[in-house]
Amino acid sequence: MLSFVVFVLAVLLVGGVLFLVASLLLGRGESQPPADTDRSPVELPEDRAVTAADVHALRMTVTVRGYRMAEVDWLLDQLARALDDRDAEIADLRAELAARAEQDIPTDPGAEPTERGATRDA
Repeated sequence: MLSFVVFVLAVLLVGGVLFLVASLLLGRGESQPPADTDRSPVELPEDRAVTAADVHALRMTVTVRGYRMAEVDWLLDQLARALDDRDAEIADLRAELAARAEQDIPTDPGAEPTERGATRDA
């Protein structure tokens, strides 16, 4: 019986030593520092609206932690397309507004023009 107890203690001792050696050699398993949460790796203009060209010019770093590059590229293409559509619609609306101002057409469809170009409700 004493030999069995010695055998179990020897196995536990060898296992503990192997665990300590492996822990020292391999570390905790975290090989990268945590991601910085207070800074953005991309720069977008702060003094004007973001355009599709700004989105197309974005270059993101590739790391082990991250997203699938194909999905990010697809999302950025969708965002750039939405920005192009928005800018085109804004340009169309501004052109329509300028054309109405030149033609002296009231912006309210229910209003009738008066003699001096002012509008009054019908």
